[in-house]
Amino acid sequence: MKKFIIVFLMMTMILTSCNNGNDKDNEPSSEVDENTDNTDVDVTELKIEDYFPFKENTEYEYEGEGNEYATYTVFTDYITDNRIQTRTNNGGTEMVKVIENNNGQLKVLFSRGETYFREDFTKTTSNEGDILLKEPLTVGNSWTTGDDVKKSITNTDIEITIPLGTFKALEVTSEGKNYKTIDYYVKDMGLIKTVSTGDGYEVSSTLSKLKTDSPLVQNIIVYYPNMEDNILNSIQIEVSFNTNDETKDVIERTIKDASAQSKVLSTNAKINNLYLNEDGMVYLDFSKEFISEMNAGSAYESMILQSITNTIGMYYGVEEVYITVDGKPYESGHILMKEKEPFKVNFENVKPVE
Repeated sequence: MKKFIIVFLMMTMILTSCNNGNDKDNEPSSEVDENTDNTDVDVTELKIEDYFPFKENTEYEYEGEGNEYATYTVFTDYITDNRIQTRTNNGGTEMVKVIENNNGQLKVLFSRGETYFREDFTKTTSNEGDILLKEPLTVGNSWTTGDDVKKSITNTDIEITIPLGTFKALEVTSEGKNYKTIDYYVKDMGLIKTVSTGDGYEVSSTLSKLKTDSPLVQNIIVYYPNMEDNILNSIQIEVSFNTNDETKDVIERTIKDASAQSKVLSTNAKINNLYLNEDGMVYLDFSKEFISEMNAGSAYESMILQSITNTIGMYYGVEEVYITVDGKPYESGHILMKEKEPFKVNFENVKPVE
């Protein structure tokens, strides 16, 4: 039971973290003044955006104690109007969540674990989730989450010391049946520390580094035809995503660069759309140049399509990819696909990444 509570608390801590600025050299950024004196700040006039600012290309690094998953990083994937999508990596999994600041409430609208690909979920229609902060930001303001956890603002100027310095923080206390969690937020920085306690345990995560101008770095395996050996070659490419970069554009560029000699994609071929659908398939739509400029026989065309299917399927972690051209099912002089008929990932004839 104790193990279950600790795991639950770690997931709660992940859901309450945010992204903000830091330094290119992995050291405290000049934006964070360790000698900042904010003792005279009138928190009654401050808003949620002061304690949970949305900033592009920023990453938090937290040091954990009490549990291996208490150490984690948080990166900003997308910012759309009053919503931010963050990506949390605790070494065991990556979770994305969409957080909205609206009507005096900071609420988690969406969360998805085991999400190693980039997808924009900020347009979610969900309106139910954990309320992280609620105005007015004054001592005594309280609310209850859907899981019957009482949250309240218990301090507005408590002094907290972290590796980046000493700061006056807003303290939010969450009380469940068998545990208590305290979150500390600092103006213009966001969440700097979380401490969870229960029967015989204490788990904490403390902000240790802030990184600014920090892209998300991922590895993508790209497959391409090797006609001489009648196999697919594969290569692992390191790619960078800045906040609000469209995944389709980065993957298109990566495929073209990695398979320049084999011409998996011609110069003018474009990816119009790319997303994971609710049916579990990835939908991939190309411009007409994908076919018109392919200039390949049936065998080579099949290898091109298999290369693309494997590349996209591997990145999204799916088995099927539905390929269309300008919104219509794939059709060429050699291959004709039906509506919603996918291409299937197949690694039987692939040379492994060296």
